[in-house]
Amino acid sequence: MGASIAQACLQAGFAVVLYDTVEAARQKAERFIAETLEKASQKGIISAETRSKASQNLTLSANLDALRSCAIVIEAIIEDNDAKRNLYHALEQVLPTSAIVASNTSSISITALAASLQHPERFAGLHFFNPAHIMKLVEVVSGMKTAPATIEALVALTENLGKTAVEAKDVPGFIVNRVARNYYLEAMRIVMEGGATIPQVDALMRSAGFKMGPFELVDLIGVDVNYAVTLSVWEQYFREPRFAPALLQKEYVDAGLHGRKTGEGFYKYDANGQKIVSESEQ
Repeated sequence: MGASIAQACLQAGFAVVLYDTVEAARQKAERFIAETLEKASQKGIISAETRSKASQNLTLSANLDALRSCAIVIEAIIEDNDAKRNLYHALEQVLPTSAIVASNTSSISITALAASLQHPERFAGLHFFNPAHIMKLVEVVSGMKTAPATIEALVALTENLGKTAVEAKDVPGFIVNRVARNYYLEAMRIVMEGGATIPQVDALMRSAGFKMGPFELVDLIGVDVNYAVTLSVWEQYFREPRFAPALLQKEYVDAGLHGRKTGEGFYKYDANGQKIVSESEQ
């Protein structure tokens, strides 16, 4: 998600510092951004000049100090409270007090994440959808102490990216992920009960107008990420049964079948991330 968000910002003309402590992750992000910018240029979505300028506006760094001059920092790390809070604490040591910190979390409470910050008024949720450089919707989420000016700045940023900002309340799953739990979980229960196969469920949902079936979408998001979000929403709703995780998904997570990024999830994928169609799907 971080690379895709960075690509969206670069394409809109912003200078971007992409920070990651893992060298392999930085290299992968750099390749992804270069490839997506080139594809956008070839399709006429952006000009060759825009592509060239975007490439020049990208800086990759393993040093947090590189973010010192940033006006807005968008965090897109793993869905883990402690990991995010540790990062925010480190960011507060290098960022000016005027800088906005936004989280791309899809389910964790913005108010809870901001609790340990020195400047919670400058913190909010900015939830993009995968792939961030293509999907138009962005949830802008206020915590209890988020300042109105912070929300105004993030809405303006979203619109400058050519996207649609929707202001959301700080409730578990916000808007989309709260509603989407049923899309994923009902599909998994149908398969677990033997009512249909995974390809059949996906084909039925596509025929109903969805661009992707629930299992295809989970593979794109990451089976592990989707499972973590489900757990988070379930816990925050005091273990409401309708939000309970599916055992089917946990089995895939335990097996390391995390979707496209690992080459196999509910489906198998080739080296380019394209789904390998089985005989049963043909």
